Amino acid sequence: MTLPGQLHENTLFGMGNPLLDISAVVDKDFLDKFGLKPNDQILAEDKHKALFDEIVKKSNVEYHAGGSTQNSVKIAQWMIQKPHKVATFFGCIGSDHFGEILKKKAEEAHVDAHYYEQNVVPTGTCAACITGDNRSLVANLAAANCYKKEKHLDLDSNWELAKKARVYYIAGFFLTVSPESILKVAKHASDNNKIFCMNLSAPFISQFFKQPLMEIMPYVDILFGNETEAATFAKELGFETDDIGEIAKKTQTLPKANTKRQRVVVFTQGKDDTVATVGDRATMFPVLDIDQNDIVDTNGAGDAFVGGFLSALVQEQVLEECIRAGHYAANIIIRRVGCTFPEKPDFH
Repeated sequence: MTLPGQLHENTLFGMGNPLLDISAVVDKDFLDKFGLKPNDQILAEDKHKALFDEIVKKSNVEYHAGGSTQNSVKIAQWMIQKPHKVATFFGCIGSDHFGEILKKKAEEAHVDAHYYEQNVVPTGTCAACITGDNRSLVANLAAANCYKKEKHLDLDSNWELAKKARVYYIAGFFLTVSPESILKVAKHASDNNKIFCMNLSAPFISQFFKQPLMEIMPYVDILFGNETEAATFAKELGFETDDIGEIAKKTQTLPKANTKRQRVVVFTQGKDDTVATVGDRATMFPVLDIDQNDIVDTNGAGDAFVGGFLSALVQEQVLEECIRAGHYAANIIIRRVGCTFPEKPDFH
């Protein structure tokens, strides 16, 4: 087992959609004005353009570096603490004010972010409109959608940085942006017996981006997802079972390029046990108990679980430890607004 002190910079590599989360407390009139539900997650349409201008004028606005993959690598770095910059992150932003904030936030989180900056499309944002215990999320991918393999990943200096990693993680959301970038990274990991991890991310990925997803699947060493995403994936692949353990086992046995590593499938189920494949069996891992009253916001819990898991994985811990670290990180995140965390973890 590697001691934490032996971790190097750029051991963990993440690539995805960097979004600046803009959260503010709003009232019902604000939600009604833009036709929002109190608890929802949607992609911005034209009618939401003015929402972003209005929310930044609120007195209590908070900015956080967001986007699924960026959240996970940020939490992994937080769990690890030192050395700094164990986590690398690639994604596309705009040359603008929000892009500058994202760079600053990544730096504060000690993540080694190398963004592809362009000045045609503005930095992606996600407005979190908070009313009471609810939050309505409106994501405007904007620049995040403009990542180009040949303009960024293929550049020698960037590819050298990517090659330094031992563990790679990319959320399924990035399949809508640059599947060719994912494939390049996944093949590199497979050819060099490194660990490539992916997330099913959302039911719509399996439904509408099934082809690129299945093109990457042979290179996936560890697959994450939640119970809803697992059920949709199983349905799309004709597994003919809704038993989550069975779905995990069937997913494990899908064709795999690097036969030196058996695929591991990890499905979280909110407050219910996490299911993971251990050898040829599906095993249940209970999550940490939490009083329902302590739950502030379950958003980002999935990203946090992955972040915790990755922090143990890069330290070459066994699967049980990785899951324990994942459960710890998720348990911390759901007690707070947004994907934020205290200064230091209290994980032993």
